[in-house]
Amino acid sequence: MKTKFLLSKARCAFDVGAVAVISSGRQWAPAAALVVAMALVLAPDALVAGTGGTEFDNVWTWLVDVTQGTLGRILAGSMVLVGVVGGIARQSLMAFATGIGGALGLNYAPDIIDAVMVAHLPVY
Repeated sequence: MKTKFLLSKARCAFDVGAVAVISSGRQWAPAAALVVAMALVLAPDALVAGTGGTEFDNVWTWLVDVTQGTLGRILAGSMVLVGVVGGIARQSLMAFATGIGGALGLNYAPDIIDAVMVAHLPVY
């Protein structure tokens, strides 16, 4: 017994008790894969990520100063205050916890991003 389904431009013939066979009908996919593979082989210098790039250091320094400076403290306090008011209005501690979580996230996000982005293994 065979049942046919139409899945977003892909034809799927399903036999009861067998594995589904999917064919998309795209004959250009192997050629596209070949072009991508050749581009990866011929342009290795463009694929080096995470080295250099000091152009945005000023922006990152400004963002860290804003989030961890006086403006960041004002925003964090506002988040806690809105959480307290929302918690009182809803008679629930979840809005208060959300305000605290937002304030902590705002304050510690630059440190976490720095730790993730510069994480590397030592080269021996």
